Amino acid sequence: MMKVIKLMVVLAITMALTISLLTMQKSNNPKNSRFQEDGKLSNTAPVEVPQVKRMKVSRFLAEQVKNPRAADHCHKDNEICHVLEGRNSTCCNNKCMDLGYDNHNCGACKKKCRFTETCCRGECVNLSFDKRHCGYCNNRCMIGGYCFYGMCDYA
Repeated sequence: MMKVIKLMVVLAITMALTISLLTMQKSNNPKNSRFQEDGKLSNTAPVEVPQVKRMKVSRFLAEQVKNPRAADHCHKDNEICHVLEGRNSTCCNNKCMDLGYDNHNCGACKKKCRFTETCCRGECVNLSFDKRHCGYCNNRCMIGGYCFYGMCDYA
């Protein structure tokens, strides 16, 4: 059993060294070569060859997709928000927000809905028990019906 473990350790070290040697790039820098091929010292300064380093770029950095959470920087100008986002957008905290359906800016800037509530038409409502927004926004229960657990006339 001990021989097998020693063999595995030796094999792992050998593989690690092989991989590191294969991935190392050879640097041919003429800066250090002041001797000619016949071994005599050269009087001329070595010629510097520019080396280009190739950097790996993350696939996330290579994408040119706009971040949905990035600020639009409206600078308290609602007209910019109307043009960019639509007519219901308002400039809140330097970002264009839809006050009708944003849980952190519901009906007014910085008006947050509670944990159990959702913003529907600028009003914080509980989707489990509101007859006008039963289960999801703008889902009305029939007249005389009730909303229970997000379903109209449950039971």
